[in-house]
Formats: sequence, structure tokens, C-alpha cells
Amino acid sequence: MPTDSKLRTFKVFDSHFHIIDKRFPLVPNNGYLPDDFTCEDYLERTKSVNLTGGAIVSGSFQALDQSYLIDALQKLGPGFVGVTQLPASVSDEEVLRLNELGVRAVRFNLKRGGSEKVENLEGLAMRIYDLARWHVELYVDSRDLPDLHDTLDRLPAVSIDHLGLSKDGFTTLLSLVERGVRVKATGYSRVDFEVKGALREICAVNQDALMFGTDLPSTRAPRPYTDDDLLLTVEALGEETARKVLYENAVAFYRPKQLS
Repeated sequence: MPTDSKLRTFKVFDSHFHIIDKRFPLVPNNGYLPDDFTCEDYLERTKSVNLTGGAIVSGSFQALDQSYLIDALQKLGPGFVGVTQLPASVSDEEVLRLNELGVRAVRFNLKRGGSEKVENLEGLAMRIYDLARWHVELYVDSRDLPDLHDTLDRLPAVSIDHLGLSKDGFTTLLSLVERGVRVKATGYSRVDFEVKGALREICAVNQDALMFGTDLPSTRAPRPYTDDDLLLTVEALGEETARKVLYENAVAFYRPKQLS
């Protein structure tokens, strides 16, 4: 089967990508500011896959700004949801307003900053889950997971970005997966281990846990996403499991209005 045809065979809910639009506030992170990657750029870049929707994720360089995210959600439509960064002091009314606009999660960027501090993780996670059934997403190195294990185990809904990044701590990641934590199959060039084996190990523990994403535009990654990453996922897991990882798991987790 030609590569293009095979790509179109699988419905994809892109669980992790960024929209970068300099019409809205950007904050340098360790001196870094990304290039523009607009909604139009994203749709052009993903036209080779059978894209049904996805999760727009706030980056460190977007800090607590909501304006870019609201604009992107309106442009991309109800198949897409938002993952934002919020202060612990956010009002209930603001959480509910963002929920109506399509936001479904709050992100703690422990790797690069730009988000609320980890000391407020448990309190904010519990509050937003009670208010709007949002989950929390962590950009965290697996080497730091042992210290967070008990906290994460108490939270009602959690996902971890980029396969946890490090081989050290991967055993802890698998322990959390066994307890219901989700993991994003994203950023394959960011990790220090063999991706296929990691995908299989996570699915062996919980086939509902893994959620594929492009990580576009792959800011600061050693290598940007290519469609070969999607094909690698299918090759590693087989077509039946890949359909869950590429689409079903994330749709069930994020509850996009158009798809749920």
C-alpha cells in the first residue's frame, strides 16, 4: 500500500500540537521564541493524514495567555480542544468560560516553566476536575516521576507528554499507567530510548493509555515530526491497537464536542 494511502486509512485525533501566532502575546523562555505556526500552517502540514481534530497545547512561551488559544479554537472548529496554562488563583467562572469555548485540560510545564508551580498541582487539579472534569497534563521528565508518584496517583485524571522523555523513570511511568495515567505518544526525537519498544510496553499495561500526537511544529526538538512517526506507531502496535492510539483513546479522554 502506498504511504499516502496508508496514512489516510487511520483516523487521527492529534493529541498534542502547538499554534504559534505572533499577533498574540509571546514570552521568551530561556531566550527562546518560536517562529509562527498558524492554524493555516497546521492544516497545510497535516493534510496528508485523516485528521479529525486535536488538542492545541499551550507552550512555555505562551505562559498564561488565553487569547491565542480562543482564536485558534474558533478557527479550527469543534473537533479541536484546548490545553491551557492557568494560575492557581483562577476563578471558577473563568474555568467554566474556557470549558464552554472548548478547553479540556490544564498544563503544568515542569520541564521548561511558564506555567503554575508544582506545589499547586494537586489543589488546582482537584478543583478543575470537580468544576469541569478537566484533566491535568504534565511536561515532565520521567526521572522526576518517583517524587511525584503519590501525588499523581491521587489525581482523578492525568496525562504525561512525550513518553516521559527518559529511560530513567520509565518503570515509574509504567506504574502510573497501570493506575490510569495517560501518556502521549509524541516527540519521538525527544526521548533517549527506543520508541517502538516503549509504545508496546505502555500498551501492554493499558491499551487505553496511549494517545498519539504530532507535536507540531516540534519546537526545540532534535528532529521535527514527520509522517513516518505515525507509520512507526502503526508498525509497532499493529493496526487494531493503532486505531485506539491514533484516535479512540484521545477522543474518549478529551471529549471534543464534534466527536464525542
